[in-house]
Amino acid sequence: MTSCPAMGLPRLIECNEAEHAQAIRAIFNHAIEHSTALYEYAPRSAERIQAWFAAKREGGFPVLGAIDADGELLGFATWGPFRPFPAYKYSMEHSVYVRHDQRGKGVGSMLLQALIARAAEAQVHVLVGCIDAANTGSIRLHQRLGFSHAGTFPQVGFKFGRWLDAAFYQLSLAGPDQPQDG
Repeated sequence: MTSCPAMGLPRLIECNEAEHAQAIRAIFNHAIEHSTALYEYAPRSAERIQAWFAAKREGGFPVLGAIDADGELLGFATWGPFRPFPAYKYSMEHSVYVRHDQRGKGVGSMLLQALIARAAEAQVHVLVGCIDAANTGSIRLHQRLGFSHAGTFPQVGFKFGRWLDAAFYQLSLAGPDQPQDG
């Protein structure tokens, strides 16, 4: 993982449940309660976060984090299956969440770049991001890192009294070296 503690920049880590579940839950819940980054209504429980970590472990999916000099989690990034059918096994849907008071400071870019590198190492072929179409900051970040717009589903979500459009962005990677059916 990359580290620049002397300059006061965030450091990348592998998140684990014991140390980071509470901070990840707080980041998720702030996004649920105050934004359209997640098309959810209810805050996530501690049990749901435990199940989330279990699914990440079982699938072998990374949970990368960015921490400050004091070890505080500033944001995290991960991926999981794009769709639950075998032929999609080389395509992953990723997510990047940055603590509300750290947005616009480069944390999301750092996390997404690291996630892209990890996906290339893991022989992922396509990373897909589903972004609320009004989230221009996230869209710009994805475009800057090479993602292209793959389509928008109009009015598929409803939150905060309005219809929401889900925009899909994808990045094609070289992997896998020898894809196989089955």
